[in-house]
This record gives sequence, C-alpha cells and structure tokens, in this order.
Amino acid sequence: MLKKLFKYDLKEADRMNQQFLQEVPECLKEDDLEHLPEPVKKYIRYTGFVGKPKINKFCLNFSGKIRKSETSEWMPFTSVQYNYILLSFRLFFMKAVMKGLPVIGYHCFKNGSAFMDIRIFSLFRVQYQKGKEMDISETVTFFNDMCCMAPGTLTDKRITWTEVLGNKVKAQFSNNGITISAWLHFNDKGELTNFITQDRYAAVEKNLMTQYQWSTPLRDYKEIGGYKLAHYAEVIYAYPQGDLCYGVFQLENIKYN
Repeated sequence: MLKKLFKYDLKEADRMNQQFLQEVPECLKEDDLEHLPEPVKKYIRYTGFVGKPKINKFCLNFSGKIRKSETSEWMPFTSVQYNYILLSFRLFFMKAVMKGLPVIGYHCFKNGSAFMDIRIFSLFRVQYQKGKEMDISETVTFFNDMCCMAPGTLTDKRITWTEVLGNKVKAQFSNNGITISAWLHFNDKGELTNFITQDRYAAVEKNLMTQYQWSTPLRDYKEIGGYKLAHYAEVIYAYPQGDLCYGVFQLENIKYN
C-alpha cells in the first residue's frame, strides 16, 4: 500500500514538474554566486556545481542504520528519495528490518505539508505523524537536503543569509508560509561539516512532538557523477539527557535532473 502511494506521488510530481523543465537547461554561473557568503561560494565551487546545469530535481539512494533510542537495536535500512526543488516535494521511501521483521517507511512532503507512515509487513502501522510540527520538521529536512546533497541550489531566492562568523554561516529558509533557520559549518577546504538547527521536532512521547537541537555532521567527501559530495552523515538530536545519534546514512548513488 505504501509503495503504491509512493509511486503515485512520484508520478504526480513528475507531471507537475514538467512546467519547470527547459529544453536546454541553464548552467550555474559564477555570477549566480555573487550574493552568497564566501564560505557558501567556496562550498559550491568545491563540490563542482559551477558550470553544470542548475538543479531542478534529484534522486538518491542511501544505506545505513536507524534506531529510536539509546537502548534500541539498530535497524539496517536502504532508501530511495526524490527531491523536486521548485515544487517543494520530497518523497522518501525506506525499507528496514526490525527484529527480523520487514519494515516499510514513507516520508512525504508536498507543498509544505508532510506526513510519516511506518509499517511492518507493509500493512500494520507502527508509527504515523502529521500536522504543523511535521510540516516544520520536513521543511528543515528539505533544506538540509539542499545543503548537503545539492549545494548548487543554495542560490535559491527562498534562502536568506543572515550571519557570517568565520567558517560558520546562518541561513533562513522560507517556504509555503514556514520559515526555519540553521547554522552551516564549513572547514577550510570548503566542505560542509555540519548543519545545526533548533527548529526540528522529535516525537518523544506518543502524540507529543517537541523541538530539540538537530544536527547532521558530514564527512568522507568523494567524487560521484562529476561532483564531490559527503558520503557519510549522522542525524543527532540533543536531548536534555544527552545527544542521541539515531541514524547513520551512507550515500550510494545520486542523479540530478
């Protein structure tokens, strides 16, 4: 059922995205970077997006492991994900194994509205979230994807760069009536090494979502398809009792446009 819904949403996204396609895609130029803070310019150049077609959408595959808490067992997973930049769509479909049982997860973000549906055997729902908190959280995730997986999109007019402190830059991202912010941390080479925000929610109790600091430290930059991207990332919530790394993601493949 979830796989069928994912395929339906993907078909709808491709149909709607036709309005943004060009016969000859425009390439990202140095002039497009003029308004950006220096660390962001350096990052876009380092990752190899200048001189290549501007990004309209991208598809990627991850492998990795996830867990709910410090005492939970890690669950291995694989995922496929489609992001449509101008449509503001993010469709994330995951297969995992929990205590030997197959788990399917679907995160759907369309036009600022989001839901998450997790099921065992594709049938029995074990977790479901939607509402304003999910909409805000997935807006954060959508912007995080732009920063980490599609640096060429950081010229987007929905982004406002508000502070620069050395190799650390603060950004605001406004989309469909929701504004979130994050600090982007870079090293001297030009690599994005962390993304830190206070705006993402966590489901700490049933039917209760609370905002905690959320970060995605990145490393292992490697060439892939003519670009240089981080191949390893963690997702971490800073809870009052201590930090929880609840996910490890390894980039397997990515394709643009």
